[in-house]
Amino acid sequence: MARRTYRGTDIEVTFDDDLCIHATECVRGLSEVFDRDHRPWIRPDDAPAEQVSMVVERCPTGALTYRRLDGQVDERTRPVTVVTTVENGPLVLRGDLVVRRTDGQLERLPRAALCRCGRSGNKPFCDGSHLAAGFEAAGAMQAPAPQLSPRGAIAVDPTVPGAP
Repeated sequence: MARRTYRGTDIEVTFDDDLCIHATECVRGLSEVFDRDHRPWIRPDDAPAEQVSMVVERCPTGALTYRRLDGQVDERTRPVTVVTTVENGPLVLRGDLVVRRTDGQLERLPRAALCRCGRSGNKPFCDGSHLAAGFEAAGAMQAPAPQLSPRGAIAVDPTVPGAP
């Protein structure tokens, strides 16, 4: 796992390279903090902690997370897990997720992009392999989502194709 933490005065941002599929929500959302051409590429003190936290929460994969150092509340998981299909791409989940990596390690995440094409080398996570594979599948439906009651964490456990 390639995880690195960038500490600022009021907020600490952690980046997990293994989860990133370059959706660019961070770069487009706050380019003065997230700049791939600068080292370090994440500079948490270059914008107010509130703005940094809002942009980090837009990261669909959970590659970016944060911890507030200024006494403010850290990211809260959604009380109901929401699953969205991305057209020709992954399943994006937001909620209280417990994901088992292929090495058996369990990890609790607020957001994740899960492989839907079957080609990821980082299952159950998406690694962008769907692009080279030419994967095609419908995206999110336009119908309104039903109102659901909170049920607790969702567990994601990868299985080997063809296994029971």
